[in-house]
Amino acid sequence: MQKKVKTPFETLFAVHMTCDSCVKSVSDALYGLDGVTGVDVDLEKQLVSVEGTAAPSAIVSAIEATGRDAILRGSGASNSAAVCILETYHRNEAGGDALVPASDPEASKDSAAGDREVRGLARMVQVSPTSTLVDLTVRGVAPGKYSASIREYGDLKFGAASTGPVWAGGSAVTQPRGILGSVEVGRDGRGAVFFDHPFQIWEVIGHGMVLSTQDGQGKLANDENTVVGVIARSAGMWDNDKTICSCTGKTLWEERKDEVKKGMI
Repeated sequence: MQKKVKTPFETLFAVHMTCDSCVKSVSDALYGLDGVTGVDVDLEKQLVSVEGTAAPSAIVSAIEATGRDAILRGSGASNSAAVCILETYHRNEAGGDALVPASDPEASKDSAAGDREVRGLARMVQVSPTSTLVDLTVRGVAPGKYSASIREYGDLKFGAASTGPVWAGGSAVTQPRGILGSVEVGRDGRGAVFFDHPFQIWEVIGHGMVLSTQDGQGKLANDENTVVGVIARSAGMWDNDKTICSCTGKTLWEERKDEVKKGMI
């Protein structure tokens, strides 16, 4: 059963603003969002800190509605946040059994879904020793009810099929702790859910996550509406202060444009 989020947490966003009018516009939009209890805007540093129980994806949407982009810079305390990028998987056109993400250049062009890219994103933040919030968004998949689950393994060699059973989370549990809940995807191919789940971030790092219309507790097969990824650590509040990527030399906003092109939400 999915629990409504009740524990407040803090998230930090980079937002392009040029004047006090921008600050007011962003602040007003955020205070109009259900669950937001505090907003702190730093015009000079182009940062917006938000406190409350609103989903990070909802905050981004509210900021985007003002005509500005927003980039999540961190959530919660250090070592208490994680992210999972969800993609479809396909056979490699070079042949063989191994699979590659749909966004990979080697993904088969013969498949009807060969041009699919990133289809979902799960953001997680631990708010107490017994509670982690999961903000899951998906788009570009067929309408219907999807099951979200954390898997026993983070092996994506064969896509969803190699992630194993649902993560048990210990030998003394009566029900696998990796069962997250369900997501309803509308006719526009979009769905979102924000729920509270009883695990700590360190427990799930490196595990796979799957969103599928298949029975999540059974053996999974790969199809164009099954998305999968590996859970990895992400920055906590104030842990990420870079403005230029040391690998590519691109600015924060240039990187954001590249991610959007890949299908990042």
